[in-house]
Amino acid sequence: MGAEIHVHRHDPIDQIDPTVYGHFAEHLGRCIYGGIWVGDDDRVPTEDGIRMDTVDLLQDLDMPVLRWPGGCFADDYHWEDGVGPREERPTRRNMFWTQGRQDIPEEPNTFGTNEFVRLCEMLDTEPYLAVNVGNGSPSEAADWAEYCNYDGDTELANRREEHGVAAPHDVTYWGVGNENWGCGGRLSPEEYAEQYRRYATYLRSFNGMMSDAEMELISVGHISEDWNRRFLDALAECSEWVESPYELMEHMSVHRYYEAGGDTEFDDEEYYRLLARSRLVAQDIDDAVETLSVFAPDHDISIVVDEWGVWHPEAKNTNGLEQANTVRDAISAAGVFDDFHARADVVSMANIAQTVNVLQCLVQTDEDSAWPTPTYQVFDLYRDHMGATSLETVVDAETETVEDEPVDVPLVSASASEQDGEVFVTLSNRALDGSEAVEIHTDLDDASVVESAVLFDDQEVSEHSTDDTADTFEADDIGVENHGDGTVVVDAPASSVVSVTLE
Repeated sequence: MGAEIHVHRHDPIDQIDPTVYGHFAEHLGRCIYGGIWVGDDDRVPTEDGIRMDTVDLLQDLDMPVLRWPGGCFADDYHWEDGVGPREERPTRRNMFWTQGRQDIPEEPNTFGTNEFVRLCEMLDTEPYLAVNVGNGSPSEAADWAEYCNYDGDTELANRREEHGVAAPHDVTYWGVGNENWGCGGRLSPEEYAEQYRRYATYLRSFNGMMSDAEMELISVGHISEDWNRRFLDALAECSEWVESPYELMEHMSVHRYYEAGGDTEFDDEEYYRLLARSRLVAQDIDDAVETLSVFAPDHDISIVVDEWGVWHPEAKNTNGLEQANTVRDAISAAGVFDDFHARADVVSMANIAQTVNVLQCLVQTDEDSAWPTPTYQVFDLYRDHMGATSLETVVDAETETVEDEPVDVPLVSASASEQDGEVFVTLSNRALDGSEAVEIHTDLDDASVVESAVLFDDQEVSEHSTDDTADTFEADDIGVENHGDGTVVVDAPASSVVSVTLE
């Protein structure tokens, strides 16, 4: 039995915010030092200390937003350590992570605010800063905003200019803490609500008086519904003097990691188990939206999934959270994107963890080369969804049931969007054996196929990228049968990801 995908062009969901294809870079392992920043190392081409082979790969993805400096690192990071002459910057502890592949918990601060924004300029991407709530202060957060965003005559604005940056950075996205229910202080929801109110008050006041950028604040949520309810309830209680306390945020974040078996050593059951667990990202979004609808029904607060992806047991603190990046990982990412698209009306940003060398990274490096992972190829294949209008997409396919998992795994996942008169459909055949004849039904009267491509044809789900094999994961052409009545059929290989563009 084949699968069917029904695309309803006259039932749009909302625009897919390009920032759903966002990224996350933390001072962890070889993500920053070695992956992005190499300073004066002449083994690779550099510009302002940033390695250009990494930049070249990321530029091709049209990256929309990059979150920094953490992660857990953010809640022990003091931004003033990372500005000014590099030779004068202090080496500090890295309380949560080690640098490189060695067990050295030290932070040299050679990559700081201005280096990060310079990277964002190279990538034409929006910077997203996470402020220190764990052991910082509202004053420190407001000072950072002033250093970054004020174009006037204050000590901090003048200091930025002395550091070689005359124009303000105009940073829009500000995360108020990170995982403050865990590494960010182990705060109760009520304690975090109190801290959030303080930080947001100062950042809001700065935004209203001194920032040309329209700053957007992101609160820390949780995948626990009870935590979110208690946080939102306490935020209202401790802000009774404010007419609308929920105006203190534009977004609320959730994080979700998942694993099953090893990175390259896993059986068929573990393959499907990982896909089942990746579907919980969608459930987290739905739960957070439902909670917001109860506490803040009159406020347009969207969801930011600013950490998501596969975290295999091989990725440990002692090796900089490095793991092999496989076809299985990439197929799971395709399904998560389909779920994001289906929730385009409530998801405003997502940031995969992490950009380079760490966890489900898009780029891996060694001392003299950089290469893309299979997950990179999914980001590349899906780029036409960015900024397009998500369309209601119904999939009729068989499912795989995984014991003790709360959700099943549809063997075909799909989403569709429309932009500039073209309908862009992406799908993945997640079955391990056998190709799937997938019928794509649209209401286009005379659909023509503009382009079609397939990833991972004839590749095992355990295959992973290396410098020598990276090009084997690139997309190939795939044939599409056009019935001429708005229906096309594609024979999707087992464990593959396919795109079809129609007009």
